[in-house]
Amino acid sequence: MTTIRPRRLRTTPAMRGLVRETRVARAQLVLPVFVADGLTKPRPISSLPGVVQHTLDSLRAEAARAASAGLGGIMLFGVPQPQEKDAAGSVGERADGILNRGLAAVRAEVGDDLVVMADTCLDEFTDHGHCGLLTPDGGVDNDATLDVYARLAVSQAEAGAHVVAPSGMMDGQVLAIREGLDAAGHEDVSILAYAAKYASAFYGPFREAVGSSLAGDRRTYQQDPANRREGLREALLDLAEGADMVMVKPAASYLDVLADVAAASDVPVAAYQVSGEYAMICAAAERGWIDRDAALAEAITCIVRAGADLVLTYAALEVPAVR
Repeated sequence: MTTIRPRRLRTTPAMRGLVRETRVARAQLVLPVFVADGLTKPRPISSLPGVVQHTLDSLRAEAARAASAGLGGIMLFGVPQPQEKDAAGSVGERADGILNRGLAAVRAEVGDDLVVMADTCLDEFTDHGHCGLLTPDGGVDNDATLDVYARLAVSQAEAGAHVVAPSGMMDGQVLAIREGLDAAGHEDVSILAYAAKYASAFYGPFREAVGSSLAGDRRTYQQDPANRREGLREALLDLAEGADMVMVKPAASYLDVLADVAAASDVPVAAYQVSGEYAMICAAAERGWIDRDAALAEAITCIVRAGADLVLTYAALEVPAVR
C-alpha cells in the first residue's frame, strides 16, 4: 500500500522554499516613521525598541534607506511641540507644521521611488488627544471633523504625499476627503482608509511615540474588539465612498477580520502590525524567550497569508527572512 507522506515536501530548505504558498516581498512593506518638531537629534522611543522620533535630517536619511531597501512605502506621523497643540489640531494642516514639513522633506529626498503616505488625523495635534473636534459636552463631533479632514488631506497632498490615510474612524471621512482632494486638483492622490480600526489595547507604545494628550479612550468611534461583522461593514462603506485601499488595524489579533475584508475587497488591502504587537515580540526577544527576527518574519508572513496585500510594520527594514 502506498503511503501518502506530506513530509516529503519539507525535507530541505530548498524544497520548502519551492512549495511555499505565501511569499512576502519588501515592496509590500510600509515603514511607519515619526518626525518630531524641535529635536536636534533623533530621540529613542522607550517602548518601541529600535524606533525613534526623527529630526527632518534623520527622516530624510531613513526615507532614502527605505527606498534603497526596496520597501513599498513610508507612512509619516507628525509630533508637534506641546505648545502648538490646540482644540482644533490646527498645526496639522499648516504648511509649516512638522508633518507637512516632513512630507516635503521626504518627497524631495525620494521623489517617486517610494510611496509617501501621510497619517490624516488630528490626534497628534489636538490638546485633548482625540481624533476629531469636540462638542461642548466633550463628545467627538463627527460631521464638523469631516471638513477639517478634507483640509488636512489637501495640505498633505500639497506637501507631497502620494497617499493620505484617514485613521480617525469618522463616518463619511473617505467621501469628504475625496471631494476635497478633487476640488483642489489632487485627483491622483490616493486614499488609504483605516476602514476597520479597533479600540485596541495594543496602541500603548504608539501613544508614547506621538506624545499623545489623550486622557480618556476612543471607544465611541473606534470599533469594539468583540465585533467581527462590523469590520467588514466599515470596509464596505469606505469602498463605496471611493477608498483606493482599505486597512485593518491591528493585524495579528484581527486576522479573521482581515480575511473577511480581503475576500470582499476589490482594492488592495493593508494591515498594520501595530506598536504593541511589535513591542511584545521585541520584549520577549530581549528576555531570550523567542528569536526576534524569526518571530517578526513569521508574524508578517501570517498577516499576508490572511489576505493583506501590504503590511505596515516597524520591522520593515529589519527582517532578513522577508524578501
